[in-house]
Amino acid sequence: MAQKGKSPLDKKGKIFFEKQDGALCGQHCLNNALQSSLFSAVDLSEIARQLDEKERQTMAERGTDTKEYREFIANPSSNFDDSGYFSVQVLSEALGNMNLELVSFQSDDSRAAKARNAPVEERLFVCHMEDHWFSMRKFGQQWVNLNSTLTGPELLTDTYFNMLSLLSKTK
Repeated sequence: MAQKGKSPLDKKGKIFFEKQDGALCGQHCLNNALQSSLFSAVDLSEIARQLDEKERQTMAERGTDTKEYREFIANPSSNFDDSGYFSVQVLSEALGNMNLELVSFQSDDSRAAKARNAPVEERLFVCHMEDHWFSMRKFGQQWVNLNSTLTGPELLTDTYFNMLSLLSKTK
């Protein structure tokens, strides 16, 4: 549940926020998380194309005469679609290009275990729920929902944040 009332975070220009455009939630999620318009749909599409090419090469090394290879080549990209939706691999690669790492909330990684045990102690979550990407970021001691489908940044209570973080798939 969002906190009501005014806060220093409500002041114009204090928090960068991109509203949803088409199905570009992955782009908006990254830009809102990083607080700057760093990624365009073209940038992410190029990353997706490069990932598709790497996957194609890996599949071809196993043999181009296999049923799996023919099915792979016949299908559109698994990393993006015409609506502007991008895969977790694209978001991860985009962040990796900035020397940042996307760690799955459900992984065995010690950072993920720490986040599961005390999500409120983290600084940023990149979330994927119901085919939609959004981010939640901590500013000082205040968690903010930066979901691009909202009208603007939404202040979160710790309780509501904990509920959302447990429902999300990726940190």
